[in-house]
Formats: sequence, C-alpha cells, structure tokens
Amino acid sequence: MAKQLGFYVDQQCCIGCFTCQIACKDKNDLQPGQLWRKVREFQGGDSLEDKGVFRSNVFAYWLSLSCNHCEKPKCVENCPTGAMYKRTEDGIVLVDQDKCIGCGYCTWSCPYEAPQLAGKTVSKCNFCIDLQQQGKNPACVDACIMRVIEFGPLEELRQKYGKVNEIKGLPSADITLPSLVLTPHQKAIK
Repeated sequence: MAKQLGFYVDQQCCIGCFTCQIACKDKNDLQPGQLWRKVREFQGGDSLEDKGVFRSNVFAYWLSLSCNHCEKPKCVENCPTGAMYKRTEDGIVLVDQDKCIGCGYCTWSCPYEAPQLAGKTVSKCNFCIDLQQQGKNPACVDACIMRVIEFGPLEELRQKYGKVNEIKGLPSADITLPSLVLTPHQKAIK
C-alpha cells in the first residue's frame, strides 16, 4: 500500500458542537437517522462532601468519530460478497453498492459501528474521496469550528501527534488497528 490515510482528532479541544456531524450529513445527503460521522459524549464524576464543603469532580468530553478506515478492517474481512473493500493506494475502506446485498455482516463486525444499513444496502464514510480528488479536505475537517479534526497520511499524523488511537469508552485498537490518532481528554486516558 502506498500510504494509509487517517484522521486526527484533538479530543481535548472538541466542544461537542456537532458541526462536523452536520456537515457530513449535509454533504452526503444522508437519510434521517443515518450518520457517517458521530459525535459521542462521555460524562461522569460526582460531588463529594469534605468537611462540610462540597467539591465537584464532574466532567464531560466529546469525541468525533467516523469510519476509521482501519488497517485490519473487520467489515472487509467478514463481508461475504466482497462489497466492502480496502483501496490499496490509500487504505480507504469503501462499499461497492453493486455487490452489497444488505446482509449486515459488516455492521455487526465493526466495533465502531461505522457501516450502516440504508435501505437495502450499507453505506459509510468514504473519506470524501470526491472532495480529495479536487484537492479539498473532507467536509468534517473544514466544518470543524475548533479545528480539532485533521486528515492525512497516517504516519505523518503519528509523527506530528503521537500514536494514541484508543481511549476509555472505545474498543481495543488491537482488534482493527484504526487509522486514527487522538490527543485524548485527560479523563479519557486509559
């Protein structure tokens, strides 16, 4: 493979505005309830009394995720028709709509819940290939008002931001090797 494209997300600075999710939905004209990029909220903590004073350790943080275009995609591995495939030139995982029979094996196999049944076939993030071919960024990247989402060759993202690709609340990265780099929120570090 020439290069593996991936996403970087600075979780520390994400404010959970959902703009990336909306931009993706709008750009791809997705049906109601269908999301190729999802913003997840994580929350916890409580208030504790200490000598008559209540102290709070309440927290909330967000994570914007789409298909991670994994290095070892379970969706591709478990697709009985070969409709799910990984491009050799850039590692993007795509769906061949002509081969998809809507069996749902890919939706069950993906630990990130990226592929989704839409009518009689499956759809998912295609890394905005059409925009990339025009020299543009994926819609989610440009829409992010906090500029916490980037994309590019995975090795370059790792050199720039490190190799963290799993946090509390996400599946083990060992399963699929997601093409994802994160700067985790302090409460999300495993």
